Amino acid sequence: MILDKFSVKGKVAIVTGASRGIGKVMSLTLAEGGADVVVAARTLEKLEALSEQIRLLNRNCMVCETDITEANNIEMMVEKTIHKFGKVDILVNNAGMNIRKRAIDLTEPEWDKVLNTNLKSYFFCAQAVAREMAKRNGGKIINIASIRSVIAPPMAPAYTASKGGVSQLTKALAVEWAPYNIRVNAIAPGYTETELTAHFKEKEKDLYEKIRERTALKRWGLPEDFAGTLIYLASDASDYMTGQTLYVDGGYLLT
Repeated sequence: MILDKFSVKGKVAIVTGASRGIGKVMSLTLAEGGADVVVAARTLEKLEALSEQIRLLNRNCMVCETDITEANNIEMMVEKTIHKFGKVDILVNNAGMNIRKRAIDLTEPEWDKVLNTNLKSYFFCAQAVAREMAKRNGGKIINIASIRSVIAPPMAPAYTASKGGVSQLTKALAVEWAPYNIRVNAIAPGYTETELTAHFKEKEKDLYEKIRERTALKRWGLPEDFAGTLIYLASDASDYMTGQTLYVDGGYLLT
């Protein structure tokens, strides 16, 4: 049956930036699909609450309170996953941040903070899980890119550079790891209502409405809007797809 190909039952997934927003919904989506999930972020309290939600879905969950901008922490996260579950089938590189500032005013520490979170961590998380996936001849790595992988609105030079890098990194890793049956793809969300973007609706209503009007479907995205794309890329249904960035943006890039 075709729907069986969309199952992730029996698989083990790691989700970074899992404590809120898109990462939280993606963690729950994978659990609903049948996967055991390792949830990683820096906020222990939120991770523990998420873990309880996942266990209510009758799936196993491991909480990993960690800062994945440090390569050593990434290695420990993957080692703990292997120790508990014996394997890792899916990685969702979702951790992200932004500093809204003009390019002329951005400092070196601010640049480094954004790039370390949004790009450097993606590479080293992917590298660490790929070493384990290669041993079992297969796996799925899903990077969270952005529509800013291809457009460049003002006030986010580091974020835009990092997300462009995520899309290109996805291609590079897909080519190099194809012989190991490791598929590497990316989801590029459009403007999405999360805790990180709440300021638009609260303090920049004109800009919020401008974005909504430009979007073909006339609304901002919700974290739940990416669940179907995630399951597709994480499951056997996407086995012949690699190196692609899928733009899930309500049609924002069409106009």
